[in-house]
Amino acid sequence: MAELFSSQYQLLWAIILAVLLFVPVRQLIWVVSVRKAERDGKLDKTRRQTLKKRASVTAALLCFVFAFFYTAAMLKGPE
Repeated sequence: MAELFSSQYQLLWAIILAVLLFVPVRQLIWVVSVRKAERDGKLDKTRRQTLKKRASVTAALLCFVFAFFYTAAMLKGPE
């Protein structure tokens, strides 16, 4: 069991963490962008869908990069 927490499985843990973070981060990015669009007065149903897709791509990239570097720091072996 302890071998699961070695640096050998860093990519696995990064993917798990990225998946867990994806939904809340996507929702946060989407809400912020929708509120900005509402202030600008450029909001309709298709614009909301476009913002949701953009938020999904941004959240996926952001979560994976964060998770990769976080797990790298946490699972760094003794030097």
